Amino acid sequence: MALDMSGDEQAMTTDRPLPALGAILFDKDGTLFDFQATWSPWAATMLGSLADGDQGRQRAIARAIGFDQANARFFPESPAIAGTGREVAMLIAPHMPPGQRDVTALEAAIARAAEAVVPVPPVPLRPLLTRLSAAGYRLGVATNDHEAVARSHLAEVLDLFSFVAGFDSGFGAKPEAGMLTAFASACGLAPAQVLMVGDSTHDLIAGRAAGMATLAVLTGVAGADDLAPLADVVRPDIGHIPALFGLAAD
Repeated sequence: MALDMSGDEQAMTTDRPLPALGAILFDKDGTLFDFQATWSPWAATMLGSLADGDQGRQRAIARAIGFDQANARFFPESPAIAGTGREVAMLIAPHMPPGQRDVTALEAAIARAAEAVVPVPPVPLRPLLTRLSAAGYRLGVATNDHEAVARSHLAEVLDLFSFVAGFDSGFGAKPEAGMLTAFASACGLAPAQVLMVGDSTHDLIAGRAAGMATLAVLTGVAGADDLAPLADVVRPDIGHIPALFGLAAD
């Protein structure tokens, strides 16, 4: 499907031409869901739970995961933003009491707590995804979160995705390209026919490594200056995709 770069989209002078596309692969946190609005309140609560009243431990864990306690927000350089669930557990484990440093147990506990998060999308998801699906695009999700957590968070729109993979799904984690090439294969498409949409350099590096076109959105923590060198297109959020694709307004 060719893309129409008319109207408002021509104002984005840094846009690179996009090829004909048949599928769109989304990151989850920071892309389908606003990262700070979704995860910062959860992180503040989780820090308190993990610290169990120990303020020194709470500060140490916050530093390890790049969380700004004073403002209840993740720092842009936080390793938790694009890290896998296991990587986050590994960051936290050294700051836990000796009997609570098992990374596997800690990862499982964090994942269970994460499933209870109510994610905050930047735009209403079902109308947007339905519109893209109706236009003929296959849709998928590739996240560095656990697959089960992703499916839980996407429950209300899960029927619109033909592919959902997490770091634990057997394809590796971003910035490796395994999840991305698996999606292209599942769609019966060449990677060049797939658009990777993400909010982090991990997403875009993976997209480039897979041979996909890349769209950066700014609903994560990274800014446009960080993402533009790796992106064919930069937009404020996923709600700009229909205009980018030349889809008629509803």
